[in-house]
Amino acid sequence: MNPYNLARFDLVTIRLVVDCARLGSLSAAAEQSHLALAAASRRIRDLEDTLGQQLFERHGRGLHASAAARVFVRHALPMLQSIDRLGGELHDLRQGIARRIRLSASTAAINQFLAPLLAAYDAKAPQVQVELHEQLSSRVISDLHEGLADVGIFVEGPDTAALECRLFRQDELVLLLPPGHRLEGSSPIDFEEALGEDWISLEGGAALLDKQLQAAHAAGKPLRLRMQVRSFDAVCHLVAAGLGVALLPKAAALPLAAGMRWSWRGLTNPWAQRRLLMATRSGMQEQAVLDLLAFLDPVSQNAKSRPQKRQ
Repeated sequence: MNPYNLARFDLVTIRLVVDCARLGSLSAAAEQSHLALAAASRRIRDLEDTLGQQLFERHGRGLHASAAARVFVRHALPMLQSIDRLGGELHDLRQGIARRIRLSASTAAINQFLAPLLAAYDAKAPQVQVELHEQLSSRVISDLHEGLADVGIFVEGPDTAALECRLFRQDELVLLLPPGHRLEGSSPIDFEEALGEDWISLEGGAALLDKQLQAAHAAGKPLRLRMQVRSFDAVCHLVAAGLGVALLPKAAALPLAAGMRWSWRGLTNPWAQRRLLMATRSGMQEQAVLDLLAFLDPVSQNAKSRPQKRQ
């Protein structure tokens, strides 16, 4: 049984506590909440009396959050963010936006395909707002299962049980090489031939790094990871500086080549040809989500790109 009755404390008080912990100052938090200092102090004191615990230690330099305050803030923040999102969606309704769709997508999908597609969809369906969140492919799957995303786009590989998947696009991994590297050439190369090199890759958990590690293991050789970074752009800069070799999707890497001195080679390995999938939770029937999936479908986009026949 919960010994606390917090129902009588409104959102102003809850937000005040969060601001006190964040700012370390009652006067600054009161100003943020548009409260008189005395009124803010009384709200904090009443809440502490109800909890039977001190939330803040007062000292000459401001406030220091207690363990109870840290617990309070940890639970209050998601609630306040949810209230803010509620307000945002109600405001959107007044502005003519009928639906927000949460799209969780991998870096490969965003860098290669999604920007022009989402711009086109925004023009086609202004009453729908697509909220895009960049995630690792494995995290995209988690977002779908946890209800944090309506649509997920990711590199094929993670377990997709309880999801409905369809093809989004395909891409090709290529080997990036510093200028003058011994492996420079025009014909495709086997990944194993580059395993003796120092490698630059994305951070752990990325589908691209997982594939490299699996291929190295299958070849019975180590992958000599020298540097790990968060973005394709950072990978390209490090390769151009001569610090190692890397794998990246061709369609994402080549536009980044402007001003950088590196070369690339294709791979003979079948796994270098990848499929990107888009998925929803099983049983998704919401029309706005289904309309977005239909728009993103490669068959639909190919039809749009064909020139119309003259009558």
